[in-house]
Amino acid sequence: MSVDHRELGRELEFFTTTPIVGAGLPLWLPDGAIIRSELEKFAAEQAARSGCRGVYTPVMAKKELYERSGHWSKFSEDMFPEMQIGGESFLLRPANCPHHAQVFAARGRSYRELPFRLRELGSMFRSELSGVLSGLSRVRQINLDDAHVFCTRDQVRAEVIVAIDAIEHCYSTLGIAEREYRLSIRGAVSGGAAGQYLGTDEQWATAEDQLRSALNARSIDYVEAKGEAAFYGPKIDVQVRDANFREETLSTVQLDFNQPERFGLEYTAEDGTKDRPVMIHRGLLGSMERMTALLIERFEGRMPPWLAPNQVSILPVGDRHQDAAERLRADLEARDVRVAVASEGSLGRRIREARTHRDSYVAVIGDNEVRGGTVDTLIPARDERAVVDAGVFVDQVVADINERALLPAGF
Repeated sequence: MSVDHRELGRELEFFTTTPIVGAGLPLWLPDGAIIRSELEKFAAEQAARSGCRGVYTPVMAKKELYERSGHWSKFSEDMFPEMQIGGESFLLRPANCPHHAQVFAARGRSYRELPFRLRELGSMFRSELSGVLSGLSRVRQINLDDAHVFCTRDQVRAEVIVAIDAIEHCYSTLGIAEREYRLSIRGAVSGGAAGQYLGTDEQWATAEDQLRSALNARSIDYVEAKGEAAFYGPKIDVQVRDANFREETLSTVQLDFNQPERFGLEYTAEDGTKDRPVMIHRGLLGSMERMTALLIERFEGRMPPWLAPNQVSILPVGDRHQDAAERLRADLEARDVRVAVASEGSLGRRIREARTHRDSYVAVIGDNEVRGGTVDTLIPARDERAVVDAGVFVDQVVADINERALLPAGF
């Protein structure tokens, strides 16, 4: 069955678009914003675990920055028009990396500070044509989980392994089992093709060998894609198929000889000489829009408990059970669980609504539950029902969320 995140996004009120805002500029509604917020927290945690420090940089800069970085000459057709402010030209950024290069260049650096790892979940902009825009998967403002590592040439292999380990952990947590690693290397370098790649033959050969070595160190199968390297260096892309078997690139690890050279980045080596760092572009989850679209389709809107907008729906059978329902709500909210109490309408209708809304757990409280201090639990994803102690229920819900379980545990 074909699953379309655009239809589910509207049905479940995750996001919307409006003509007056514009195509390719989705509005994240409260429930969708929860999913995105949880993914952002997860991405920040994983980046911190691998030594990245967070920064904030502007979404625009003077045109000169992107001329220096090479983005203007390579990608100006995909960038929004320049803005004239006070006699100077400014552009919305097409990428975060030139800004991070300026963070590195804010003062002199020593080899002792390398690897110097920066991370930002930043907005960037692409002037996509209306005909290619689609829900969350193709947009004009991209919110990218983006990291840049500045390191010595000898540190590249170890840093790529760190990135691969982080990618693998993220995908395991998100339940993305089917994925393909692609090693994109240079194509032919004779004749006119040589000018499309920056850097020396020696740099490219060493860089490609380091990426291969990192993949082999983790026993990861990969496909070599000759001629698909970026102009500034070889890269590893992780390809994932969506629910309709379309291939998407989510995560990436890219080596860059270009920007350190263009911006004159340098550090003081151990012998006191100046040396040029290698820049590694690294994305774990990729864009929040594309990842959310993929997960909506993969889970058909029924997100894992830690991502579910409403994690527990409490249904008191009648008015006399409302106090017990509110006590259960308070116990859950005290432990940071997202919960709602639904009291209006027949019990059957409220159960159907909780199922339709894809809530992770449904807790029914009637006379027997009030007397016994229990809850009648329903787990829609497992189609399981059980009566359990209220404290056990709260503990299990919290454990599932904290462990980022893909499915609620049974009782």
